[in-house]
Amino acid sequence: MNLKDLYIDFFISKGHKQIPSAPVVPENDPSVLFNTAGMQPLIPYLMGENHPYGTRLCDYQKCIRTNDLDEVGDTTHHTFFEMLGNWSLGDYFKEESIEWSFEFLTKHLNIPIDKLAVTVFAGNEDIPFDEVSYNKWLELGINKKRIAKTVEDNFWIAGTTGPCGGDTEIFYFRSDDEIPETFDPEDNRWVEIWNNVFMQYNKNSDGTICELPKKNVDTGMGVERTTAILEGVNDNYESSVWKDIINLISNISGIKYEDNKKSMRIIADHIRTAVFISADPSSIKPSNTDQGYILRRLIRRAIRHAKKLNIDTSSDWEQQIAQIILNKYSKYYNELITNKDIVLEVLKNEKIKFNRTLEKGLKEFEKITKNITDNKLNKDLAFKLYDTYGFPIELTVELANELNIQVDIEGFKEKFKAHQELSRIGAEQKFKGGLAGNSEIETKYHTATHLLNAALKVVVNKDVHQKGSNITPDRMRFDFSCDHKLTDEEKSKVENLVNTWIKAELPVTKEQMKKEDAIKSGAECMFIEKYPDIVTVYRIGDVSKELCGGPHVSNTKELGYFQIKKEEASSAGVRRIKAILNSDN
Repeated sequence: MNLKDLYIDFFISKGHKQIPSAPVVPENDPSVLFNTAGMQPLIPYLMGENHPYGTRLCDYQKCIRTNDLDEVGDTTHHTFFEMLGNWSLGDYFKEESIEWSFEFLTKHLNIPIDKLAVTVFAGNEDIPFDEVSYNKWLELGINKKRIAKTVEDNFWIAGTTGPCGGDTEIFYFRSDDEIPETFDPEDNRWVEIWNNVFMQYNKNSDGTICELPKKNVDTGMGVERTTAILEGVNDNYESSVWKDIINLISNISGIKYEDNKKSMRIIADHIRTAVFISADPSSIKPSNTDQGYILRRLIRRAIRHAKKLNIDTSSDWEQQIAQIILNKYSKYYNELITNKDIVLEVLKNEKIKFNRTLEKGLKEFEKITKNITDNKLNKDLAFKLYDTYGFPIELTVELANELNIQVDIEGFKEKFKAHQELSRIGAEQKFKGGLAGNSEIETKYHTATHLLNAALKVVVNKDVHQKGSNITPDRMRFDFSCDHKLTDEEKSKVENLVNTWIKAELPVTKEQMKKEDAIKSGAECMFIEKYPDIVTVYRIGDVSKELCGGPHVSNTKELGYFQIKKEEASSAGVRRIKAILNSDN
């Protein structure tokens, strides 16, 4: 049985209910481009909202992280990955969580206890040593020499303030060496496979810490890493998660995996991630901004590495790889069936565009090298070929060598490092994540998206639907289906209608009901497949009714004055509005 199925069945037997995986593009979290962790879609419920499924939850969640993109190509890093998670929302706590993790690992996955070790929170000046977790591990049979007490690595907090607490991490000895008697967390032969976070405290803005009245458990286990461990391989890409994909790439290229592991890993990883981004209900297309930029970068990087394997990139090589991935995961993620044609079209179109770009780059290279008199290609030109034309430095060096031209590789590396630092700073703003995104102004903007959605249906077309949103403390961004640029008259009418509803002081109410009843009642939702059987429906007077997880104001009078700042194209058939709320007009 698949690891995901084993995990879900086990926690259902412990009274948990399975919740559907959220889309990879978060619906109402402005702090990230993608869902980067299993807990991210559950933030409103970890903050106190009641979950329609109750207090014991489990799932497998699609996640995407691209802040360490350059690490992909080794044995363990992936941009897309699946997280297994189980949660307690004010229900059970440390002892049950630890006991069930141990039971699943040793009884259901048959991992020998001798191969396991754990860390627990050692305590600091504010929070005491986690004696409960320590004693529970001893009771279950973990030798005290295999329990390490740490501070920084075993304390979790989303940002600078908010829910926080110690965690206990479970490690597996991933090596054929003799297992050391004493566990050293710094010994990289011990690999973390599960993390149980105990949200026991709250850090206040003044720095003080108090115990939470309602304590939560949040756990996470990576499917790719755990599968590799269970199958006894030290390279994730040799596990059953990847083997069929790698074998296909090897067949297409005529090259053995052993002869170019890095390129094959990058192609496999990037095409899989591109498939899931393209299939997402948010309709992301390759572009030069936000999620579209990541999608474009992944596809183009895969193409560059396909060229390294001498694959004919004008062939349907990427379609073949994508088809394996679609078949492999469609049992678990329905959007891969619904949006299969879109996925294949996105990959094909971006491949064609990039092949043209590479042709332009080759012409630029020829032009540049014709004017070189000292047989040296400087760092600025080398970086221009990389940044503008997508030439990896290896390709530039290879072409230059054929002409006996030396490339300033060290200078290129300096410029590339500076470029990476700028990207990292930008990424930190996009990928900081956590529980800190529910401020008062963001709550107002979130409510305003409902009014904007309703107004667009009245002014533009009743078939307008939300395709995505992004909210910051400074503005709201709203993507919607529409086949034309809004006229000034349409924008003015939409703006006026939203402000009319705000001034009408409409009440905002919520009600829980069965999903099918909510849909029958006319409630709108963005991603119907992500919602459980029991849903929360928010009404704003008689003008808006939507399935949503919140947060919202209680009355439209709290919103202030709504003003559209910009209306533009987002992607084919999708328009984007940027708007602000002022305290007065």
